Amino acid sequence: MRPLIVIIVLATLIVILFTLPASLLKRFLPPSVVADDFSGSIWHGSAGTLLVNSRNAGAIEWHIHPWSLLTLTLSADLHWVQVSFVADASAEIDRHGLVAHDVVGGGPIDNLTEFGIPPGWHGTANFKFSELKVAFDGGTNRVTAAAGDLSVADLAAPQIANGSNLGGYILHLGQSAITADGDANAELTDTGGPLEVHATIHYSTKDHTGILSGTIKERSDAPQALRNELDNLAQLHARDAEGRLPVDLEFRL
Repeated sequence: MRPLIVIIVLATLIVILFTLPASLLKRFLPPSVVADDFSGSIWHGSAGTLLVNSRNAGAIEWHIHPWSLLTLTLSADLHWVQVSFVADASAEIDRHGLVAHDVVGGGPIDNLTEFGIPPGWHGTANFKFSELKVAFDGGTNRVTAAAGDLSVADLAAPQIANGSNLGGYILHLGQSAITADGDANAELTDTGGPLEVHATIHYSTKDHTGILSGTIKERSDAPQALRNELDNLAQLHARDAEGRLPVDLEFRL
């Protein structure tokens, strides 16, 4: 009789554990992250509202691997949505931070204005990162490692060449792209279109500013509005022997 009682008790506990509401995860989030509109269970659920550092960060769905809890680490498959922009990843989370692998996704960049994309910019972005690490540091989230590529296509902005299509570009982050103090370094090249671009980008997390340094050159199919802007730029920075213009642009995110 006793073995039967033990089996019933264990079965009941397992049922309870696997039907715990998703909202229980709210208690384990770092101070900088706020989630609401939960559905599903704690093991396979979603949060329809996600705020990171008080910014709208879309919605998220997760599928937790229960056995990972034995190591005091939360291992899960994640699916994130911000309007039409989506991302998928496998991640391990503990009280120190998050480590994500095989981070892939994409969508319209104008869905990411909450993340620093200037209003009015258009285009489609796709990314694939083999690794992404985020540290939970004193109530803030700090990226400590990132390796992969971010590409954009059909990029356009109303303040550049009257909104002409600027083509496509790839931003590459190598294994050592993130420095010890959290700054980021990346390489920027074009994938075709009206501009030939070879540049590097350095972003300072302390000042929230980035500097793009390199060269640009119009191709034969560049629209006249873009040619006019480059000719104006050439009044300040002379072209080299190959007709390329040096650029040093500062931006804030």
